Amino acid sequence: MATLELNKGNFEQVVTDNSMVIVDFWAPWCGPCKGFAPVFEGASEKHEDVVFAKVNTDDEQEIAGAFGIRSIPTLMVFREKVLLFQQAGALPANALEQVITQAKALDMAQVHKEIAEREASGAGDA
Repeated sequence: MATLELNKGNFEQVVTDNSMVIVDFWAPWCGPCKGFAPVFEGASEKHEDVVFAKVNTDDEQEIAGAFGIRSIPTLMVFREKVLLFQQAGALPANALEQVITQAKALDMAQVHKEIAEREASGAGDA
């Protein structure tokens, strides 16, 4: 599957409309980003059921700022609109594969239940 370019105009829709989205925050001048790019592309070809997307932090500073991106590359995994994973640094192929496998294996009904419980308990503290 081709990698999507995310920007301010399509970021939210892509995350909302797809079950699982993996986002690579990168910049053209970043050496580790260039090294990670083939790993990311290879995973996108292997996992056609997952949307792989990239955010150029030079062009999309507002998105990078909203997520507190301080180091690139940074990888984020969203599943059912929930941010499950965020890590700075270029992952080797086997580590990226583990992240994808673990994200796919999660019981999202349980994740949503835990989020709802946390939000409900936090609402009483205000």
